[in-house]
Amino acid sequence: MRKKIAFIGAGNVGATCAHLCFLRSLGDIVLYDIIDGLPQGKALDMLESAPVLGIDVSVIGTTDIKDVAGADCIVVTSGSPRKPGMSRDDLLKINAGVMNTVGQAIKQHAPNAFVIAVTNPLDAMVTQLKRVTGLPKHRIVGQAGVLDSARYRTFLAAELDVSVGSVNAMVLGGHGDDMVPVRSYTTVGGQPVDKLIKAARLEEIEVRTRNGGAEIVNLMKTSSYYAAGSAVYRMVEAFMLDRKEVLPAAAYLEGEYGVNGLFAGVPVVIGGGGVERIVQIDLTAAEKQAFESSVAHVRELVDAMDKVLGA
Repeated sequence: MRKKIAFIGAGNVGATCAHLCFLRSLGDIVLYDIIDGLPQGKALDMLESAPVLGIDVSVIGTTDIKDVAGADCIVVTSGSPRKPGMSRDDLLKINAGVMNTVGQAIKQHAPNAFVIAVTNPLDAMVTQLKRVTGLPKHRIVGQAGVLDSARYRTFLAAELDVSVGSVNAMVLGGHGDDMVPVRSYTTVGGQPVDKLIKAARLEEIEVRTRNGGAEIVNLMKTSSYYAAGSAVYRMVEAFMLDRKEVLPAAAYLEGEYGVNGLFAGVPVVIGGGGVERIVQIDLTAAEKQAFESSVAHVRELVDAMDKVLGA
């Protein structure tokens, strides 16, 4: 029997990731959304491409969240999208309420799933989702670092006119304007990036990375979905195929990196067991300070969410 991947939210990010999972036959797919017709239409459209591509997986669209029952992996993208002039923090009140509803549904219908949260502001939303579902920390994670690192790699590759495959980079911390591109673990063809790009120019590229989401929102008037959907796919694939891949993700920390009881972007190993372990790397003094500042903002977000929810 094929495994089951459910998407709670059939908008651009969810549908992009679902399509990639479909193309690679990772499992049967369920697209759920509250907008009647949207998930059904996208599912049918996807399914009708199967004969052309020689793909044999089930794809259903639904407005009944009970259909996520028994899912092995659940991707949560539901919530209000980021709009021009809106920060991730502005989404806090609306999307925290959505996570309460979604979390209760997961707890009831798919309590054994590996859950990947994507809804912004990411670090606060994955926190609330964990609280509501009661999932152990190895079965819930937030997607942020894969996308942020991909943007960093894109800009570095363009700057140096090399293949993106030659660039290794990692962005840690919160998924916001104070995310931390880790220069000491960023290389191009094995060479440290700061040996190839002058400090001032590298800082400009890192600023663009931090503002990568806002740049796309300003251009398209909606959030990123090709890159974001691909980033989520990378995590789904690592879990479904037990790849045990080291990826930057928002994981629940209990003392690692000096953080306790909070989600923050760090390198993790994702395999069939979910978040199988957290990888600790040595940061420079400046990187550690930036990471701590980013985590402090995450804590402020969570505190603000608690205030909004009356917790």
